[in-house]
Amino acid sequence: MGCASSIHISDRVVYHSGKESEDSHSPQQTNTTQHQGNPASGLPLKPRSCKTTLTEVQFGPMKLFKDPLQVLLVFAKEDSQSNGFCWACEKANFRCSMARTPESALECFLEKHHDLVIIDHRHSRHFDAEALCRSIRAINSSENTVIVAVVKRPDREEASVMPLINAGFNRRYVENANMMACYNELLQLEHGEVRAQFKLRAGNAIFTALEQSQEAIEITSEDQVIQYVNPAYEAIMGYQQGELIGKEIIEVPKSEKNKPDLLETINSCIRKGKEWQGIYYAKKKNGDSIQQNVKITPVIGQGGKIRHYVSINRPLNDNNKSDKSSERVQAESQTDIQSSKHKDRRKGSLDVRSTTSRGSDGSSQRRHSSMARIHSMTIEAPITKVINIINAAQESSPMPVAEALDRVLEILRTTELYSPQLGTKDEDPHTNDLVGGLMTDGLRRLSGNEYIFSTKHPHHIPSHLTTPLSLNDIPPRIAQTMENEDSWDFDIFNLEAATMKRPLTYLGLKIFSRFGVCEFLNCPEATLRSWLQVIEANYHSSNSYHNSTHAADVLHATAYFLCKERVKQSLDPIDEVAALIAATVHDVDHPGRTNSFLCNAGSELAILYNDTAVLESHHAALAFQITTRDDKCNIFKNIERNEYRTLRQAIIDMVLATEMTKHFEHVNKFVNSINKPLAALEENGGNNDEESVKSVLTSPENRILVKRMLIKCADISNPCRPQELCIEWAGRISEEYFAQTDEEKRQGLPVVMPVFDRNTCSIPKSQISFIDYFITDMFDAWDAFADLPNLMQHLDNNFKYWKGLDERKLHSLRPPPE
Repeated sequence: MGCASSIHISDRVVYHSGKESEDSHSPQQTNTTQHQGNPASGLPLKPRSCKTTLTEVQFGPMKLFKDPLQVLLVFAKEDSQSNGFCWACEKANFRCSMARTPESALECFLEKHHDLVIIDHRHSRHFDAEALCRSIRAINSSENTVIVAVVKRPDREEASVMPLINAGFNRRYVENANMMACYNELLQLEHGEVRAQFKLRAGNAIFTALEQSQEAIEITSEDQVIQYVNPAYEAIMGYQQGELIGKEIIEVPKSEKNKPDLLETINSCIRKGKEWQGIYYAKKKNGDSIQQNVKITPVIGQGGKIRHYVSINRPLNDNNKSDKSSERVQAESQTDIQSSKHKDRRKGSLDVRSTTSRGSDGSSQRRHSSMARIHSMTIEAPITKVINIINAAQESSPMPVAEALDRVLEILRTTELYSPQLGTKDEDPHTNDLVGGLMTDGLRRLSGNEYIFSTKHPHHIPSHLTTPLSLNDIPPRIAQTMENEDSWDFDIFNLEAATMKRPLTYLGLKIFSRFGVCEFLNCPEATLRSWLQVIEANYHSSNSYHNSTHAADVLHATAYFLCKERVKQSLDPIDEVAALIAATVHDVDHPGRTNSFLCNAGSELAILYNDTAVLESHHAALAFQITTRDDKCNIFKNIERNEYRTLRQAIIDMVLATEMTKHFEHVNKFVNSINKPLAALEENGGNNDEESVKSVLTSPENRILVKRMLIKCADISNPCRPQELCIEWAGRISEEYFAQTDEEKRQGLPVVMPVFDRNTCSIPKSQISFIDYFITDMFDAWDAFADLPNLMQHLDNNFKYWKGLDERKLHSLRPPPE
């Protein structure tokens, strides 16, 4: 039957060569030279006429043609041994290059990809032969190269060859400068290991043909254990390769449509070494039966015994119209293999030419034309370039590596690259509800029920807040409450009480003064005061959590992080100002409901922002509307236009970073782009360390990542606060979620987080899930960067506190009194 398309395999690499000048045979002028002289006398011989003689090699039914061997000799100095191998190469008509140093050897190998490399291992003072061997083995194209170590003749007892094998050598040659001994060694290598490697290289071409075939191919061992199935088999049968490899044929479900004795007939035939061909019903993974024209061929191997069975399967339609149905199945299989589920394991995409060669109709030709245009496009996204690099690496990789790269490609082709998939251990209702509530944009409703966004909080400064206020006339009681505002253990709830729920204005004045924000923005303190007041007025004091106290808490955490040494090394003054402003406005006009709720309710904001980052987009937009519409509170009016644009962009980016759907993306980018490079620099050391660290910390892309991570950690730092503060915040967020669940039930909306039912919710469980899923990894990464041992200690203490309550089956914030 064969494959559906004609595939030609060639392993010929023809080198163009001509007569070489006499100069190239003179004693060593360069590190790498071509040898065709008389090494014994040291005088150049007259070069032989340069013919390219191809050696014919039979590999099963496949006829291979091999160019003369390319040999690389690596000897630091000319001696009788190197001359012996030079003479032997010349006699055997091999193409020989000589390298004197490891560097020139690697350069020469990269250029010519020799079949055989002979390295002098006798004199370690010249170069490290084992290190050179490892360097060559690190090059992909060396997989099928034979490398020989020339070793000293042992004085006493024979040494082990294991160090050589571990370094990547195939064999050793005990020094013997006799020219015939060198010649005989080369002949044995050519007809033994080199030829075996040549066949293995051809084997990769055969596997590529199998992978491209549109017929389902299955290879089993003599015991009928499945060893290989190709992508077409996966596409037709619905299995993944990993589900079948290593299983016995009898373990795979069988169709009941076959005659009872058919399997016995097939087995008795193939066990005698005969080929069997006929109609057979196979059962797909989904349980459907599929009729196939099957051809099973026994493969005779070592000892004249059957070593493998190769099964080629072509699906038929119910009326056995094999030609038409096979075309249809090939088309279906073609589509499947191009889909993300069934990848081509060697190339990542199908050859458009072989696809179209099977169709003669106009639509096939049109498809070829459009596909060719797509493949010729030069606009590539970075992820496309990464995928193309991996595809190219797969072509020269052994099968296990190629399969591992396949799994990498499957991951890279998903849209949610940074969102972890919940495993079994995480499948508890609290984690699932938190993820559903915080990381999705809601379930769409078909009813006309709409949640009209509250308008009872006007976007202006209420008259009772316009009383003059500056740092100099802050009441002593409030000033005393803020004395330790630069400490992580600062109690924001004391300030909330002292300011009658207006902590943001007072704390903002003090922190902005400490960081010189008015000087940077060139704005009067009165303008800053008015701005803080109007921003605070647009937070909803009726929210139990998302109110101006939360904004003040995030501002406090942001200011604390900005004082850490690493953060200061990374950010400029404009970044610090942007971070403080972003923290102040990041939840302005928050309705006390999640994005999912607003999307499900069809709120005006959800419609305005297309169900995407609804609240975060609103917070950023409203903050600039409030700020710029009235000169009395426009803190940006005196800065230069370009500086304003830079500042505005940074503020918007940081506010949008607080949206939880991108949580894992931000954390992973921070770890991979900043933490890992910094850790590598610390491990490696070196003189230019400081410059390298500075480069990592201050690149524009990394400064953005630092600012995003900073505000994210400030926004959800409650579990890292002292225990009493942590407990208070947990109670407040739980109450806000309870209120949302109550409203969802009242309005008949989807309940986004069912576990947050005030009658049944376990607050300790919800906190444990939140810490496990969102907090631990993020703060581990932030601590590694900013050095925050006190926060990590609080986090550990708080986690143990919630665990203790949960182990006692308690659902409340605190244990009952003794």
